[in-house]
Amino acid sequence: MKRLSAAETAFSSVQWLFFIFANTVVVPISVGMAFELPSHEIAVILRSSLIFTGIACMLQGLVGHKYPLMEGHSGVMWGVVLNLSAAAPALGMSLPSVGGGIATGMLLSGVAVLVLGAFGMLSLIQRIFTPMVMSVYLFLLTFQLILIFFKGMLTISEDGSLVLPVSLFSISIAVLVSLLKIKGTPLLSNFSILIGMVAGWIGYLILFPSETMGSAAQGSSFFMLFPFGAPNLNTGIVFITFLASFMNLSNTIASVQAASQLFEESPSEKRYTRSYLLSGMYSIVGAFSGLVSYAPFASSIGFLESTRIFYLRPFLIGGALMSLLGIVPFLGGILATLPITVGNAVLFTAYLQLFGTSLKSLQGTVFNSVTIYRLAAPVLVGISIMNMSPRLFTSFPVFIQPIVSNGFIMGVLISIALEKLVNWEKDEEINRTKYA
Repeated sequence: MKRLSAAETAFSSVQWLFFIFANTVVVPISVGMAFELPSHEIAVILRSSLIFTGIACMLQGLVGHKYPLMEGHSGVMWGVVLNLSAAAPALGMSLPSVGGGIATGMLLSGVAVLVLGAFGMLSLIQRIFTPMVMSVYLFLLTFQLILIFFKGMLTISEDGSLVLPVSLFSISIAVLVSLLKIKGTPLLSNFSILIGMVAGWIGYLILFPSETMGSAAQGSSFFMLFPFGAPNLNTGIVFITFLASFMNLSNTIASVQAASQLFEESPSEKRYTRSYLLSGMYSIVGAFSGLVSYAPFASSIGFLESTRIFYLRPFLIGGALMSLLGIVPFLGGILATLPITVGNAVLFTAYLQLFGTSLKSLQGTVFNSVTIYRLAAPVLVGISIMNMSPRLFTSFPVFIQPIVSNGFIMGVLISIALEKLVNWEKDEEINRTKYA
């Protein structure tokens, strides 16, 4: 690869900053609101998130998997935390009690990962998350993120109707970014995400001046200890959090495998192990500071394929700038005025590339009328659950509701079960002989 000029490095770094920020800022705010924290405490958690996310990205790039892959709040864990907080009344628990159970589960999972790493047993994770399971994982991740960002770029009024002017503006930004990617010169194509973010930000502030999240970044301190509740032993909450945290490790496999294909190399076992260990430490830090567990973003592959800039240096600079936003509240406050609808519109376009990554993960696998079940069943069941209201699952025991109502988790669990219980190679041979 040719070396980037100073200007290209600068623009690439800012593009990474926007991408990391847009994927981060909503998580601590939404979780803080779900646990009914006062605004000044949410602001502290947001600052912690900005600072630590930047540090987490840099550490993974320098000593972890060493790829330019965003390390951020796991979407799987984010959904589990929000579901558990919403289920608190049905569980007969207070929000601090649920939050304390979540903290315990995150602490235990982080310690378990470190212990497995110390005894060289982390390779067991890769035996569970086989290539087909990871393909299912990528497909479900694609659908989950696309649904989130498509809904996020539309604005809904209080009466449930679509606010057309703002929604159409966001859609036009998504179209602009797509056209720049498809029809633009190599330079415009590489920086389409940055151009879309900046153009959308400026256009939105001119056309729709409204309240922003700028004030949310103005926390007076960097850290709060167990803001959602002190650790406790609420068994059901701890178990669900622990299980989800371990499933979260599959992000590392999906991300590193997809990145290695982009870079046309085979990652060593040490890269996986170092990344696992960092994620384990991040889980412990997150439990103490009220941050949703971290994981390498497989969705970063969509960003890399959109920009075609595979260099590590801009990513590291982007991570450093992210931490700076949390350290200097004024800077974080400025970037927090980025409209959420614009950020979602640009991310929607960037993550369209992730569908291609999902297809590539199949690596030419040929399916017949029998073996198609190993892919179709978990993916389509998972998507079906994603589009159902969680209230439909209230007849299940309250402790498993967050799992059975989560299409992503259920799809991956079904895939793991199918891969372990069915000898697909044998069934394929029988089927081929049967219809020969």
